[in-house]
Formats: sequence, C-alpha cells, structure tokens
Amino acid sequence: MTTLPPRFTGADSHRARGIAESFGADAAAYHQARPSYPQALADRIIAANPGRDVLDVGIGTGISAQGFQAAGCRVLGVEVDARMAEFARGQGFNVEVAKFEDWDPAGRSFDMVIAGQTWHWIDPVAGAIKAAQVLRPAGRLAAFWNTFQFPPDLAESLSAVYASVLPDSPFSRGMFAGPDAYGPIFDKTADGIRQAGGFGGPEQWRADWQQTYSRDEWLSVLPTAGGLNQLPQDKLNDLLAGIGAAIDAAGGSFTMTYAAVTVTAARADAT
Repeated sequence: MTTLPPRFTGADSHRARGIAESFGADAAAYHQARPSYPQALADRIIAANPGRDVLDVGIGTGISAQGFQAAGCRVLGVEVDARMAEFARGQGFNVEVAKFEDWDPAGRSFDMVIAGQTWHWIDPVAGAIKAAQVLRPAGRLAAFWNTFQFPPDLAESLSAVYASVLPDSPFSRGMFAGPDAYGPIFDKTADGIRQAGGFGGPEQWRADWQQTYSRDEWLSVLPTAGGLNQLPQDKLNDLLAGIGAAIDAAGGSFTMTYAAVTVTAARADAT
C-alpha cells in the first residue's frame, strides 16, 4: 500500500512531521510489505539523464532506489529517520540522516534527484530549489508514487469497513480511485517546481503494473501506511479484522492495479 495522502489534498502534508518521521518504527516489516516499482520507471528516468549519479530523497529502506541500483547507478540517500537509514545501509546504500531541506550537500552534485513515495513530505518549493542546486547541467528531478486501485467490488466492501471503523478516513468515502486520488499531490509537486525556478516545465510519466495479494499479505501492508501506523492498537485490530473478512469474502486474494506516476522536470539549462 502506498502512503495515505493526508486528506487527499497534499496541501500541508510536508508539515505533518509526526507522520513523515513515523515509518521507521518497524523498518524490516515496512521493507518486507511495501510494493516496489516497475523497472520501466527507473529505466525511463535514467534514459533521460546524462549520467548515473543519483540522490534519493527520503530513501527509506531503499525500495525506491532498487531499480536504479540494478541499472548500475551510484545512489546516495538522504533520510530523515535514522532507523530507516540504518536499514537502507544494510541493503548496500550510502545514506545520510537529515531533513532534505536542511541537508548539506558539501559541494556534491548529481545527475538525478529522485523521491519515491516521499516528495509530499518535502516542502514543495524549498525542496525543488535544493534539487536544482545539486543537479548537474541537464540533470533531472523525478518524484514518483505508486497509486493504487482495488477491484471495484472489493473497493466497495473496503469502504464500508473504513466507514465503520474509521468514519473520518477518506477511504470511508470510497477513495480507491488510483491516480485521480493523488492529483492534488501531483499538482502541488508541479507547482513547487514552477515556483522554484531553475527547471523546464514539469511532466507526468506513468507506468502501469499489477500485483496479486493474499489476505495475509495485504494485512501485513496496512500497518505500514501513513496514518494507519499511528492508530491505537484496538482500532488497528478492528480495521484488520474487517478488511480480512472482506478479502475472504472476495475469495481470499485480489489483484491490485498500480500506476506508478512520476512528476519530473529537467534543469532549465537542458532545454
């Protein structure tokens, strides 16, 4: 499951520091449960760049960087959560612990600045300004998210569970609409790039893929989601029980349709 966009507006998510810095509570479980990204996403970003030095903003446990590592890129991660950073180091990545807006690049520069499932936790203007400062000529900022869409019948059942257990959740109103639900976050990212200056016009790239989950596999994903990972244990247990029952009623497994969407722009000196 992807990080829950706060209220699905994205307007103030970068100020929600309690959620932004909460994912390392069980880094191993997070790494095991969270979906990866299609290799096509990394390949397209790499193909649009002159070199292979990557700065991964909010590298987490390293999931966002795996496709770049597999393609032979050199990756440096910046991660606000020391627990996540330590896990990523165990995956073979160099990681520095800092909030990106405050991070000191110490004169270093990169061909790509990427951010997987994290840019909505970054100040959209300050982050884009910092990215422009550390990118080499023709370098590219690429922020990407896995958006998700359940099979329609299951989505309806899950909305009913959320409405019962967490009536204030956006999911209780049927917010399982794939990329459309993330539109405000994509717009916020693109607007931040425009306001920062130093970039050409932002674009959106999309890579579609699917993954089949068993009941237990999906229930392991849910506690890693932003917001849900801070629920009282009794509420989380009620939610997991309801969602597990809904998946059982649907046959015990389902296929999730993902769209990995990248909001990207090249340094203006490349245009």
